[in-house]
Amino acid sequence: MSEADAAVVGSGPNGLAAAVVLAAAGLRVKVYEGAESPGGGCRTDELTLPGFRHDVCSAVHPLVAASGFFCRFGLARRGVRLIEPEVAYAHPLDGRHAAAAHGSVCDTAADLGLDGAAYRRLFGPPARHLDDVAGTVLSSMRSVPPHPLRMAAFGALALRSATSVARRFETEEARALFAGVAAHSMLRLDQPVTAGIGLFLGSLAHAVGWPVVEGGSAAVTDAMVEAVTSAGGEVVTGHRVRSLAELAPARAVLLDVTPRALLELAGDRLPAAYRRSLGRFRYGAGVCKVDWALEAPVPWRAEPCRRAATVHLGGTFEEIARSEADVAAGRHAEAPYVLVVQPGVVDPSRAPAGRQTLWTYCHVPAGSDVDMTEAIAAQIERFAPGFRDTVLARSSRTAAQMAAYNPNYPGGDISAGAQDLRQTFLRPAARWNPYRTPLAGVYLCSSSTPPGPGVHGRCGELAALSALRDVFGVREAPDLAPRVPDGTPTAPSR
Repeated sequence: MSEADAAVVGSGPNGLAAAVVLAAAGLRVKVYEGAESPGGGCRTDELTLPGFRHDVCSAVHPLVAASGFFCRFGLARRGVRLIEPEVAYAHPLDGRHAAAAHGSVCDTAADLGLDGAAYRRLFGPPARHLDDVAGTVLSSMRSVPPHPLRMAAFGALALRSATSVARRFETEEARALFAGVAAHSMLRLDQPVTAGIGLFLGSLAHAVGWPVVEGGSAAVTDAMVEAVTSAGGEVVTGHRVRSLAELAPARAVLLDVTPRALLELAGDRLPAAYRRSLGRFRYGAGVCKVDWALEAPVPWRAEPCRRAATVHLGGTFEEIARSEADVAAGRHAEAPYVLVVQPGVVDPSRAPAGRQTLWTYCHVPAGSDVDMTEAIAAQIERFAPGFRDTVLARSSRTAAQMAAYNPNYPGGDISAGAQDLRQTFLRPAARWNPYRTPLAGVYLCSSSTPPGPGVHGRCGELAALSALRDVFGVREAPDLAPRVPDGTPTAPSR
């Protein structure tokens, strides 16, 4: 391996974001990826039948739309199109009705009847001040926010459990709608911060939407790889780094890996106290993922589900809370909470004409080797009778298989670490700068660092900025905007 100014291990969204920042600062950057293609959890592939393009992990991208990194990077100006569905997400209940999150708080509240006013009070402020909220939530969480009183009001609710906040609602529809978005936490709904995850993701639906990427999530990866290579960097695939000693000399090394992998890569070079801290880092539940090739759209009973790219299944708040509690206790839920994405609602390029791809997963105990395909199909059939008749092919990955596919998913945990209260703020260890390791020039930039999981690139960007300051003496963030033919950057826009 030839020398570089900076080496990045792992080409997930955060590893590539780090490489983009370093390359934009004029450094020679080399990215090493163990898989045969870059992207980590942001890949697209034909998992079922030829012509059916499925997102391998991440599929819906409210965090891309809200991320300051991607705003500065300029996806649209690089040919990447985010497509917003008419309904951000829907939540069917038994019968023919469903709750739905629309593009505005008021429109959503208008559908919730008795709970309309309570919904406006809960989601109105964070949606109205989304830039402030997202700027704080998608940060290192080590500084005072620009609007501390506003964020204190948000935090007072965000630190609570979804169970406690859901008591504000009287109707089954409003409670279920909140449960579906809060369950993205992969925690029991009576745990602290589950309300915050529901509030933040729900506010994104009203402020920036829950878009899918035209053609598949890999378009985001392709744009970042192109930015790195066009700046003189290199992305090496099919090379799994097993020790830091394998890397050619580089002044800075950034690791898009979990704390568990860092321990393996660095070994005894890390101080004992730091090794103990990383050893205490907790990983969460796993997922069983099933992709489907369909000959027709899902025959949802409830009309809003036909207009939403994302559908949350599981029934009432109480049913979803029970299924998530089962998983937390190490049991497989008989009627699991299921996250469904149907990109064909807005992106017909994913499948041959008239046909559809369907992306689904449910939560399972960490390391599970149980294939939950039938349980997932049963939940879809519950709200869309005749679904099984539309299936042409399917592809499933258990939690154990997800872990084997991507080392950043220990036990099938796609969040690279539990999102509980402690690890929201002290991720991966109790250090002022969570990206620096005790090894000079070595930084952690994965979702195991703040602000945590999701395709937002901020873990990588913040780690790269730390490396630029510490190692290269660069104090100002480099310009990430794409260049027009005369060499000048284009203006950033959300």
